[in-house]
Amino acid sequence: MIRGDWKGGFRKAAFCLQLAIFGFHASPCSGQRLLSLDSCRAMALRNNKQLSIAKVKQDVAANLRRSARTKLLPHISAVGTYVHTSEEVSILNNDQKSLLSNLGTGLVQGELGQGAIQGVTSALQEVGGLLGKLGVPLQQIQAMQQQMQQHMGQTVGGMETRVNAAGQRVVDAFRTDTRNIWAGSIMLTQPIFMGGSIVALNRLADINEQMARNSADAKEQATIYATDKAYWQVVSLRHKQRLAQAYLELVRKLDDNVHKMIDEGVATRSDGLSVDVKVNEAEMTLTKVNDGLVLSRMLLCQTIGLPVNEPIILPEEEAESVATVTLTPQLDMTQVMDNRPELKQLANMTDMSRQATNILKAGNLPQVALTGGYVVSNPNLFNGFEKKFDGMWNVGLLVRIPIWNWGDVMYKVRASKGATAILNLEMAEAKEKIELQATQTAYQVEEANKRLTLAETSVRRADENLRTANLGFSEGVITPTTVMEAQTAWLQAKSQKIDAEIDVRLSQVNLRKAMGTLNIEN
Repeated sequence: MIRGDWKGGFRKAAFCLQLAIFGFHASPCSGQRLLSLDSCRAMALRNNKQLSIAKVKQDVAANLRRSARTKLLPHISAVGTYVHTSEEVSILNNDQKSLLSNLGTGLVQGELGQGAIQGVTSALQEVGGLLGKLGVPLQQIQAMQQQMQQHMGQTVGGMETRVNAAGQRVVDAFRTDTRNIWAGSIMLTQPIFMGGSIVALNRLADINEQMARNSADAKEQATIYATDKAYWQVVSLRHKQRLAQAYLELVRKLDDNVHKMIDEGVATRSDGLSVDVKVNEAEMTLTKVNDGLVLSRMLLCQTIGLPVNEPIILPEEEAESVATVTLTPQLDMTQVMDNRPELKQLANMTDMSRQATNILKAGNLPQVALTGGYVVSNPNLFNGFEKKFDGMWNVGLLVRIPIWNWGDVMYKVRASKGATAILNLEMAEAKEKIELQATQTAYQVEEANKRLTLAETSVRRADENLRTANLGFSEGVITPTTVMEAQTAWLQAKSQKIDAEIDVRLSQVNLRKAMGTLNIEN
């Protein structure tokens, strides 16, 4: 008697403690944050790291597209240089420099100069002979010849100096003084035809931007899907927690009644032990559900970007049942194929492979570009060699025509076409799998609706069965074992109904994801 009272009191105390702990954690008055499904989705999209990465990738793709556009525009560049050399460029060699510097000396001392002197000397002798015949004294003739030769020597010497100086000026004029060279240029290049590579590059950049956007859509759907699963998991476990608590109350009440009947001698010890086992099983079930609920809340908090220990509560937790909305699947495979971001990404990859092939093909086509600019240098050659900056404008046309590369471009083009063919096959396979997935999820929605209907019927029957069993037990016509069986059946029916309600919700989410229409608005 004392032992039975002690056990019953301990169980009641433990149950009251569990209720107090749960009430402390679950009561909205304890500072918990109330979060709806839409709020959880919005927070998950706002705080998801992968979505943030996807947005950065979209910015990267947009900048790459802008960069590709610049390839169609003229590019202007400026170049400046300074060069110091140990030797300067010389147009004249050393012999030519020596000859020009001593040109007067060469003329005077050469055959031409000596012949002129001899001619003048002969002429003076002839003139002296004529003057002697005319009666001019010999001394006067010799004095005159001496004066003439002296004057001629002075004239030739002055001419030698002037010619040497003129030759030196020519040598100095040909000096380049190129040991210090300054040069600069401004160049403009405008592509005219690059074999189609620039056009293909721009299309490739556009497709890459679309692919980044489709990747972000796929990650957004995956985030919403994960958030919904975590959300409904919490709701499911909260309802099962309430169910486990209700079941624990039932078996404890039965346990208390059976022990009273044992004390009165109308029930056996075996009946009491059987009920005790059920009480222990119910307590273990509640403990597991409590632990699972705590972990599920942590997962939901982590998914939506809150601290894992943040106290939150969901509106559906305290409802009598999980509200469900009937959804009749209407599949349009063409729309499904157009909506799925995975197929869009595969299509983008196929288009990118085609444009890569076009870029490779450009390697066998001619390339034409217009060039223009201004070149300046010091020293410059525009007016002889001048030690000052001067320059000139220039315009040109650059043409490059590939002639022979041993089939290198051809092999690359074939390899790229093979990669495109692989992507086409993967696209076809993905479409088949997505069609199967969409059909299966539509079937799962219908099955979930049927299971919910059956579960609701089972709950009504289990409620009636339990009511009848309790009534029969109170009148003494039904054994505790029968009551426990009715309670177990009631627990299973209630649990199956909760699972069916959650399955309806999740199957609808699966269907929207399979159709590619899962977003924050539905």
